[in-house]
Amino acid sequence: MVWIKRFFWLVLLLVLLLSVTAAIYISRTFPALDGELKVSGLLAPVSVARDGADVTHIKAQSPRDAWMALGYVHAQERGWQLEFNRRVMHGQLSEVLGEATLDTDKLMRTLGIMEAAERQWQVLPAEAKQALQAYSDGINAFYTGSDQALSPEFHILGVKPGGSGQAWTPQDSAGWALMMALDLGGNWGNEFARLSAAKVLSTEQLWQLFTPYPGEAPASKTDFAKLYAGLGVYRPTTDAIKTGAVDAHPVRAAGLFDLKNPGTPETTANRMALDINDWAANIGNVEGKGSNNWVLAGTRTASGKPLLANDPHLGLSAPAIWYFARLQAPAGQAPDGKATAALDVIGATLPGLPFVVLGRTRKVAWGFTNTGPDVQDLYLEQINPANPQQYRVPGSGKAQWADFKTRSETIKVKGKPDVSLSVRASRHGPVLSDAQKTHTDVLDIKKYVIALRWSALETDNLTALAALRANQAQSVDELIAAYADHHSPMQNVVTADVAGKVAYKAIGKVPLRKADNDILGVAPSPGWEARYDWAGWLPYAQTPQADAAAIGVKGWFSNANQSVVAAGSDLFMGQDWVVPYRFDRIEKLLAATPRHDVASMQKIQSDQLSLATLRLLPLLQKTASQHPLAADAQAVLAGFDGNMRADSAAPLIFSVWVDELTRGVIGSKLGEVRLKSMYGKRHFRSAIEEMVERNDLSWCGAAGCAAQSTAALDRALTVLQTQEGAAPAQWKWGKAHQALSAHRPFGNVPALARFFDVSVPTGGDSFTVNVGQYWPNDSKVPFANRHAASLRALYDLSDLEKSQFIYQTGQSGLVFSSRYRDMSSTWADVAYRPLQMNPPAFTHELRLKP
Repeated sequence: MVWIKRFFWLVLLLVLLLSVTAAIYISRTFPALDGELKVSGLLAPVSVARDGADVTHIKAQSPRDAWMALGYVHAQERGWQLEFNRRVMHGQLSEVLGEATLDTDKLMRTLGIMEAAERQWQVLPAEAKQALQAYSDGINAFYTGSDQALSPEFHILGVKPGGSGQAWTPQDSAGWALMMALDLGGNWGNEFARLSAAKVLSTEQLWQLFTPYPGEAPASKTDFAKLYAGLGVYRPTTDAIKTGAVDAHPVRAAGLFDLKNPGTPETTANRMALDINDWAANIGNVEGKGSNNWVLAGTRTASGKPLLANDPHLGLSAPAIWYFARLQAPAGQAPDGKATAALDVIGATLPGLPFVVLGRTRKVAWGFTNTGPDVQDLYLEQINPANPQQYRVPGSGKAQWADFKTRSETIKVKGKPDVSLSVRASRHGPVLSDAQKTHTDVLDIKKYVIALRWSALETDNLTALAALRANQAQSVDELIAAYADHHSPMQNVVTADVAGKVAYKAIGKVPLRKADNDILGVAPSPGWEARYDWAGWLPYAQTPQADAAAIGVKGWFSNANQSVVAAGSDLFMGQDWVVPYRFDRIEKLLAATPRHDVASMQKIQSDQLSLATLRLLPLLQKTASQHPLAADAQAVLAGFDGNMRADSAAPLIFSVWVDELTRGVIGSKLGEVRLKSMYGKRHFRSAIEEMVERNDLSWCGAAGCAAQSTAALDRALTVLQTQEGAAPAQWKWGKAHQALSAHRPFGNVPALARFFDVSVPTGGDSFTVNVGQYWPNDSKVPFANRHAASLRALYDLSDLEKSQFIYQTGQSGLVFSSRYRDMSSTWADVAYRPLQMNPPAFTHELRLKP
């Protein structure tokens, strides 16, 4: 008994020691928020204060020191986020996660993100270089001079900030701007999907699946099925890809819908790689990557001054993509001796960049939505049969050939030998087929490869300069002039100033295409025909816009990623616009109130009526079913008004049904493999709406679309019964539709995700103003809200100190901090925090000294 007691006390002592050690470590991961810190490289002291809304206020004696202090603060609060993002764009994830991320690293190296960033850095003017360099210096000063402990991610994965190099460089900031353009400015996935689908569909069916924007004819009259078959671009058919190898109506296995018992990958490394690999596999799909913004002239507001609202829709993550801060400094001097204008700006910064991306100065406010023009074109490059290192180029008479440009890359892989990668590029750009398995599954790569022309990779990309100058603007005119240098991604800017002026402008570069280009970039073009080459850029003065007079006719301007090209215009900017359900709803709500105020703006941002749901709901409500739960489900649906409320069962029944309907109707034509590669991030809702409304037997089968609806409802109810029980009235949309802000890379490791992920029940769907896009191809949580309002902001130009904001996690990226997730419930409730330059008090005050 004596030895048992001694053993017990020894175990207790060890537990206490471990607890004390853990507590000490956790406390050391928290940033210093008060007192003084020495920061090497500062030219003068800097004040860093946090207000009651947890907005960080940086007050420096020069813009250079303000940018450096922001870098330091980002490293304090978001160090792992910076490190992970740096590894993504450098193609260095495999050094940490092993072979699981090798394909993602290969794609990043093939795209040449950092190669382009270096070229763009070299041509930036001195003032922009100073901003990026100072920001980088701030991050590195934190890591070399702070005694704050690294966050758990670094220790768990055995990672050092920056690996064998610097934690951050100015070229990394240029690269991160490119990564944002990659996430928001791509449609190459849609172009390739059209090529893949054209193997099993006629061109008529192709346009029925990839429907033109409402009211428009197909952008191209080319017979794609005939073109690609005639060229012989497809890989010889195998059982793995032919449509006849799957059932007529492939249905997702019920187990894949299991929210409680997701499938388990083989290794922890595979789990950690899932999210980022999924992101990489879906680059080039612009669907769902949208936002809302609107600006009201004073004639339509209670105060007589403009109101402006913005909620950019991005993938949810923990920590969030944004960090709210104020930068304040008097005028300074750039390294070339030229003056640098004073700074006084507050709003959303992106860790990785030294600027306020969305926000306001003392006199002007602005907000973005993604324009989504076609700035990426794919080209079929024909391989020289006599020399596979050459591809065909334009030329008359006999076929002309040119060598691919090549460079060698070495990828370090944890626990494995280094991998050598030969990267090829044609005259158009990088050869994507060398790094995308989906291409090799479809193409006969002995005869053809696919190269990418993408606007953002151009050397003259001065987006960083535009962001800097926008932070200095004090009027609508100055802001629009500042964005003349914005390159990528193209954005719709609404802006208003305290003088009452309002405006809209599409900012960024969009290519012009030749008059004889009959494909117009909607699908891969023969790269050896010069008529498919770009013909220059649309001048900034000619991008879509609306001045105060034009806006004054109606009293407001709104955008929700609908087409921005005026009806009847000859301008072609693409056809992959977002269907205008959100836009139509916003327009109706703005028109319904003669004089708006901040409260009415909040109400619009919270709206959850789905016009897309209302379009298909009558079909569901009259669908016959012999399922045991059908009567109870229809009783729930009988009173459904299309509001996708979190506490309601009807949105859940509808969403699972429409998913099953889409799989049944489209899957019968595409086959299981193509359906899996195309559906999920793409919803094909417009296609389904039109198919069932015309009862298209070629898609729905001889029994008709009503029979497909019945089968879909039966499957949906079976899945829901398994997951949610046998009482439909008790089901809740919000339970399945949790807003999931997933951590990278721990979000797919159950033991870690419970600490690092942030989730909260939400309503909405992909088509509501209060958006909540889900990915039905997700094997774990197919109806989780994954893509939503990454922030919400409201600006009252009668008093900009009444501005408000919120986003879905918290300012801190440190998992043990109380500030890691403290905004999540407020965000879900569509409530806000004040965004003030002059808050009543500060909760923390830190002084950084040279």
